[in-house]
Amino acid sequence: MNIQIFGTKKCNDTKKAERFFKERGIKYQFIDMKEKGMSKGEFTSVAQVNGGVENMINPDARDKDTLMLIKYTADEDRLEKILENQQVIKTPVVRNGKQSTLGYQPDVWKKWK
Repeated sequence: MNIQIFGTKKCNDTKKAERFFKERGIKYQFIDMKEKGMSKGEFTSVAQVNGGVENMINPDARDKDTLMLIKYTADEDRLEKILENQQVIKTPVVRNGKQSTLGYQPDVWKKWK
């Protein structure tokens, strides 16, 4: 397995995801989205697996102004706005090769080989 966890250090679900893999002795790479974030390619591939760009957005994100801006941005510009404001992406984003999940989903991770 090649696990990557995209999240923030303050996110409780991200901490739970890290604990899940640690407890099972599975190595993972943590990427702090406040420091580095996701590349366009990473974001696009995760969005594809998880039902599209709309599913990547956290409707409960603290930055309500950015959420509104993204909601009313033209489709062709939406991806760029999200990548500029990654604090609106649901976390954790957990990747295992081409597989990925949004949020805390231990039932899915248990099935990964």
